[in-house]
Amino acid sequence: MDFYYGLIQIIGIHALLGLSSYWILLTGQVSLAQAAFFGIGAYLAGMLTTLWGWPLVPALLAAAAVSGFVAFLIGFPALRVKGLMLVVATIAFSEVVRIVLFNFKFRVSVDGVELGPAGGEGFSQIRYFSLNGWSVFEVMMFIWAFVLLVLAMLWWLDRSRIGVVLRAVGEDELAAQAAGINVMAIKVLAMTVSGALAGLSGGIFAHYTTHVEHAQFGIVLAAFALSYPIIGGLSSVFGTVLAAIFIQGVLVEGLRFMGDWRSFVFGLFIILTMNFRPDGFLNGRPGWLRFGAVRKKEA
Repeated sequence: MDFYYGLIQIIGIHALLGLSSYWILLTGQVSLAQAAFFGIGAYLAGMLTTLWGWPLVPALLAAAAVSGFVAFLIGFPALRVKGLMLVVATIAFSEVVRIVLFNFKFRVSVDGVELGPAGGEGFSQIRYFSLNGWSVFEVMMFIWAFVLLVLAMLWWLDRSRIGVVLRAVGEDELAAQAAGINVMAIKVLAMTVSGALAGLSGGIFAHYTTHVEHAQFGIVLAAFALSYPIIGGLSSVFGTVLAAIFIQGVLVEGLRFMGDWRSFVFGLFIILTMNFRPDGFLNGRPGWLRFGAVRKKEA
């Protein structure tokens, strides 16, 4: 059962990462900076518990706060551009963070053992769970408690005035601005919350895997973060979680026997989804039905 518990754990981490992308996609902005915030949260939370003995929950909250603050700082310059330029800007930021982590060395002696980030070798021995006697089942429940908490929070916010404003900005910025909405403030708010959630998931990931390094926070992770809400649909937060379960549980783990061909299947699945369910799993009618309806109306 430990294998299945471990699989459920990684699905939960990726669900949190997907929810961080969901929140900013509501504003119509496509950001690939989630991997950077994920890495910042992973390193910071790991350092707080491993080097300075912080309890896990305060360390995760601190990692989320710092990641959110970094997202807030880059939100102002990054969100002044749109579309492909925003994608390029956030990719560049992610690469900067990745290179910084590659060169980051901070070693501290803990009980006679040198611990901490070691540059290109990564950050090992983040053993909070094992040192405190957590079972695999308890770790799984801990991770999913955060998933359910974040899911409930975003579900509530999505149906509040904040959610309405976010979707209004995503639908038509000019109309939203004409209605008195401060578009830039809303975008920065979305980026900040998105960064905090990505940092939280990164902090959990560091303690789940016990070893993190710069290579884990590249464009592939950013693509996964973006694919979950797109495939799941933006009409509901539950679609993002379902997409994370399907992609990680079926396409990644279930097709492991296919080796590198899994990437081909994953790409093919994305193409088919964009053609037949362009609005995601939980949005509207399938694309071919909508296309047929348009053709019939034109006729």
